[in-house]
Formats: sequence, C-alpha cells, structure tokens
Amino acid sequence: MTDATATLDGPPHDAAGVAAPPRPAPSSAAAQSRRGRWIDDWRPEDEAFWASTGARVAKRNLVFSILSEHIGFSVWTMWSALVLFLGKDYGFTPAQKFLLTSTPALVGSVLRIPYTFAVARFGGRTWTVISGAALLVPCLAALVVLRPGVSLGTLLVVAALAGVGGGNFASSMANINAFYPERLKGWALGMNAGGGNLGVAAVQLVALAVLATAGSGAPRLLIGIYLPLIVVALVCAAVKMDNLTAVRNERRAMRDAIREPHAWVVALLYIGTFGSFIGLSFAFGQVLLTEFASRFDTPTKAASITFLGPLLGSLIRPVGGRLADRFGGARVTLITFLAMSAGGVVIVAASSAHSLPLYLVGFVTLFALTGVGNGSTYKMIPAIFLAKARRSVVVDGSSAADGQAAAALGEARRLSSGLIGVVGAIGSFGGVLVNLALRQSFLSAQTGRSAYVAFLAYYVVCAVLTWAVYLRRSATRLIP
Repeated sequence: MTDATATLDGPPHDAAGVAAPPRPAPSSAAAQSRRGRWIDDWRPEDEAFWASTGARVAKRNLVFSILSEHIGFSVWTMWSALVLFLGKDYGFTPAQKFLLTSTPALVGSVLRIPYTFAVARFGGRTWTVISGAALLVPCLAALVVLRPGVSLGTLLVVAALAGVGGGNFASSMANINAFYPERLKGWALGMNAGGGNLGVAAVQLVALAVLATAGSGAPRLLIGIYLPLIVVALVCAAVKMDNLTAVRNERRAMRDAIREPHAWVVALLYIGTFGSFIGLSFAFGQVLLTEFASRFDTPTKAASITFLGPLLGSLIRPVGGRLADRFGGARVTLITFLAMSAGGVVIVAASSAHSLPLYLVGFVTLFALTGVGNGSTYKMIPAIFLAKARRSVVVDGSSAADGQAAAALGEARRLSSGLIGVVGAIGSFGGVLVNLALRQSFLSAQTGRSAYVAFLAYYVVCAVLTWAVYLRRSATRLIP
C-alpha cells in the first residue's frame, strides 16, 4: 500500500488533495492474505483491469448491496404499513399514528451521517453484514410488543429502533460509489438508490397481501415475513460481497463541505424532493384513512392504493439522473419543483372539494416528481464543486497549471464525498417534517389541508431558490 488514500467519490489523493498516480498492484502474498474478504488491488479507472476483473466484481457487490438496502428501506418504512393494522382495539388517534411514523424517519436521518463513515472504517462487506443484522432488532421487538393494550410510549421506542434501516442508504451508496469508475457512477448509484427505494413499495405490497388474507388483526405476520428475508440478505452479503482496502474517510471532508453555502442550498432542495418522498411514503396510508374515512373504511382498501406512489417514485429516480446528465441538474430540478408546485395546487383543491380521484392523481404525480427530483438534485452535488474547481484554475498549458487543476479537482471530489452524507441526512429529516406537519394539521382542523399548503409553499421557495442561485443570468454561473 502507498500513502495515497482513495476518497469515496474518486481516485486516490495525497495529503494535499492532489490526484495520486494509480497504486501498484500489491504483492501476491498481500492479495492472498485477504482473499474473499478484502480486495487490496482495486483500479476501476484502469480500463484493462475493469474489463478483466473489475466490472464482474463491482456488479456482484452492486446486486447484493441493492438487496440489503432494499430490505433496510422496508424495515425503516414498515411502520407506514403497521399503523394500518392499529385499529380501534389499540385506541390510538390519527395524530398519535403520525407520531409513530415520524419517529423512525427521525432516527434514520440522524444515523445516515455515521453510516456514511462506517464503510471506510469497517469495510463495505463487513458493515453491510453488521447493519443487516441490526435490522433484526426492531423486527423482533415489534413482534414481542405489538398487540392491543400496548402503550404509545412502548411503540414509539420500538418504532425508533426501526430507524436503523434508514442509515443503510448512506452506507450502501458510499460503498458502491467506491467500486465504480467515474464514467459509470451515475448509473450504478441510480440503480442502487432506486432498488433500495423500492423497499418502501415492497413492504406496503406485503402488508396489502397480509391484510387481504389474514386481516387487520395480524400485524405480526408482516413482521414475521421479513425476519427470514433479513437473514437471507445478510448471509448473501457475508458470502458474496467484498471490502476495499483503498477506501478511506477523507479528513474533515464533511466539516469543510458544510461550510460551503451551496451545501445548504442543495440540502434545502433535497428536503423538498427526498423529504417529500419518504415523508409521504410513511404518511400516505394514514392520510387516506383519515382524510377519506368514508371511502376507506378498511385498512385493506387504503393499502391497495398506498404502494403506487412509492413504487413510481422509486422506479423513476434514475430518470432524474439521466435527465440531469443531458440537460443539467439545476434545470431539471427547477422544472421538477415547478411541476411539484402544480401538484400541490391539485392536492389542495382536491382536499377542499373532497375529491378522491383528484386527490390520488395529485399525490401519485407528486411521488413521481419527487423521484425525478431525487435524481437531479443528487447529481448537482459533484457538479457544483467541479464547476467551482474549473473556475478556480487558470489553464495555460504549463505543468504548474496541470498541477493546479489536479489539486482543484481532487478538492472537489473530497468535498462532494463529504456533502453526500450530509445532504442525505438532512433530506431524510424532511420526512419527519412532513409527518409532523400532517399531524398538526389533523389535530387542529381534522384535515391535512394546511399541511398541503405548507408543502406547496416550500416547493415554490425551492423553485425560486434554484433559479436565483443557479440559473438567473446575473447570478454566479454555477450551472450543475
């Protein structure tokens, strides 16, 4: 090994942040000592290495990373389905149920930051196994306590334990980011994120099957279905995945990234996209049961609808990244927020008119748009720092200018790597805000209308912010 360390978002860098030359392959003895668990020689940017070995190994790790992240998302959002089983026998009000769905969202958002660092500290394979095993804890706890008569406080503690599933996204993205070359990172991360997000729709589909076959009195059956799936995912990770010795946590990258004003702009935008996606995923079923109680007189009817939004939002996420590649992340994000604002208007109108068809059209459209926005906003992160790096370099063809360019690009990758974890955590916290807003709205007015107006206002603010910072002619022309 050399002194150069690899970031989670690019090639090796030395202590000054300058791109280091490719590391030489380790001795056969070193490679042999960690075979099956650690990979010492990893050169994804080397096309010959990638064609002969890298692509196959990276694909294998991607497949089982998606599986683990998918199960993690299902466990994290399981309470969006479990609240549908909490009927009159449990005695909880709609406001208390919104509190149950916001609790795992809060814990998951906090855990995303340490989970981002865990891959470099323990290894991608090792941490995937550890984080997968942790998913057993909230499921076993819910299996024990979930029955009529249980207190709200007990369920809040158990729901908080489910937050461990929310951290899996951050560690999974950091791990896969290290396996792929720059030219394929967008595709790989899009597949990883989309496959993980599908866990939200999957757990709601499983809940629908349980409600339809066993009834609303069998919430523990839903949990029991996931216990063996968790075991399968962590065993597959242990047997099929690898650790990369080259992955290191960049020193002070996260601290330095959050000092950049653009970091907070992107974080606010991600609250609007991913925060809306995960928050509405948690709340949608309960909103239907509360807002249209006469139409959804059984949990089964609500569950037959709730999975559609998360499913569409997950499947369309890679499209947002592709569109951002072609037209620019800021342009796609601006258009997305304008469309989300229109969707918010539809939902407010539907709530006022108590029109279920219009309501469903507005919500499903909003879910799809959040998926597009998730992809385009995430793509803005590296683009912003790369644009700033290019502006800071004077290109005159000299070796000094080449060194300056390499240093600037290295710094851009370092800051991007640090910011990805922060933005993911803050965006996830948006899901908490969505559920708390809905809770307060139903508490004060027995309708979600005031919360919908707040969402609409936030989308308008995000659209204006995107235009003002990145697309306005007189603004600094950082167009990611």
